Amino acid sequence: MASISAEKPSAIQDIFSRNKAIIGVVHCEAFPGSPQYKGQSFAKIIDRALYDAKSYIEGGVHGLIVENHGDIPFSKPEDIGPETAALMSVITDRIKMAFGVPLGINVLANAALPALATALAGGADFIRVNQWANAYIANEGFIEGAAARALRYRSLLRAEHIRVFADSHVKHGSHAIVADRSIQELTRDVDFFQADAVIATGQRTGDSATLEEIDEIRSATVLPLLVGSGVTPDNVGQILQRTQGVIVASTLKVDGVWWNEVEPARVKHFMAAARAALEA
Repeated sequence: MASISAEKPSAIQDIFSRNKAIIGVVHCEAFPGSPQYKGQSFAKIIDRALYDAKSYIEGGVHGLIVENHGDIPFSKPEDIGPETAALMSVITDRIKMAFGVPLGINVLANAALPALATALAGGADFIRVNQWANAYIANEGFIEGAAARALRYRSLLRAEHIRVFADSHVKHGSHAIVADRSIQELTRDVDFFQADAVIATGQRTGDSATLEEIDEIRSATVLPLLVGSGVTPDNVGQILQRTQGVIVASTLKVDGVWWNEVEPARVKHFMAAARAALEA
């Protein structure tokens, strides 16, 4: 495979001290300023995030992503207020202090600069950015790739230690703008624009990428590859054979619904299936 960008150490190995990682997502409740926020105390929001983090970690996951998933409908990056990064930084710091595990940040939608600020203030190790290169039509409208601004902002912050995990062929949207480019080409664009890991997803939250799409992305880059949606105890083995990790949430929640609390028994069941694959 021809090199697209300068060779770099594996972000998964560097962050998680292992070759493959299972990453749970802490879906924060709605923050002040978002439509679903009903005036609950910030202490309650923190407590819920800590509960979910504890359930994940005690169940055996290797790290977490903190995400403002309660802020539906998500704003475009330029419309996200500073209160979001401020509140997420506090939650991230509390989780880091309580559990000391590797952490990532995803500020929806596609808010790479607030994510970097949050990661730096809260002590996180990486950010997830859904649209890193090119552009697409998302639920929020037209979303442009964040790479150029984000990498310059990271340099400004002297935060080069914070890695970037970027999606290829992003879920929740249409790729008509780049329909003449293959998934392989889109993945190579993400690599060329200096992401540290690539994420494959399905069409929406809870849908898995197909094995064919995972293989297509894998063939296009030497960067670590993760699957970021739709991973279950039934398919985690096949996925981990092809990738360096998974990002999982919905299937580990009560009734398998993303807005519910993490269910410890589901985490343990999932990790038993994952360990069987990791140890094979």
